[in-house]
Amino acid sequence: MFLEVKNIVKSFHNEAVVRDLNFSLDAHKTLSILGKSGCGKTTMLKIVAGLENADAGTISLGGKNIDNVKPGKRNVVYLYQEDLLFPHLNIFENIAFGLRIKKFPEKEIVEKVNAMVESLELNGQETKMPHQLSGGQRQRVSFGRAIITSPSLLLLDEPFGSLDAGTRQRMQEFFKSLTAKYQITSLFVTHDLKEAILMGDEIAFMQSGRLKVYKDKTDFINDPVTGVQNEIGFWENLIPGKVERETLRK
Repeated sequence: MFLEVKNIVKSFHNEAVVRDLNFSLDAHKTLSILGKSGCGKTTMLKIVAGLENADAGTISLGGKNIDNVKPGKRNVVYLYQEDLLFPHLNIFENIAFGLRIKKFPEKEIVEKVNAMVESLELNGQETKMPHQLSGGQRQRVSFGRAIITSPSLLLLDEPFGSLDAGTRQRMQEFFKSLTAKYQITSLFVTHDLKEAILMGDEIAFMQSGRLKVYKDKTDFINDPVTGVQNEIGFWENLIPGKVERETLRK
């Protein structure tokens, strides 16, 4: 397994936030993690990123233990709900930022950024400033800035939570195309049920600091704890005959 998380425990002020966290993930796969606010999802991501220290447990990435590796040395990128673009830099320079920090040659920076701009479908937008872009465009730039440095692992914390429904759907489709093209390994955290089903190659549910990973989406859908059956029942009762279970299985 490319990512292995074993027996992670974390408490704040004697309150357990993450309880005996165990899971693994193959390279180039996305694990989507569904959970309500306060269930421990963000703390889990921060521990994997090195932004929080676990009280116990171990994390291995690419076969190497990273427990004592500083965040900047883990080659792990954490993306928040907010795009957090640099307001004083244009789109080209926002995307190029990580490459400049790593002191890539200028010619290589230009080649890589231009290729990424094309992948992001932002041709002709390179000189625009962040405030001139839509929410979806800014999120694309944020993805580009993260992916261009070839991180070993991408951590996404409700990345589409602030977008309207239409933009959110387009970004979901766009992200799936990016993960395939750039062979991204990622943890995708969300509180949206359909998004969790759609985005992950594998799927997990987090509740009260405990994570359960399902062997397939059918098991996830059939587990009453996840709430899938309740949502199917709600829509079937609201619009009789119009909701098919298969829509949630896709």
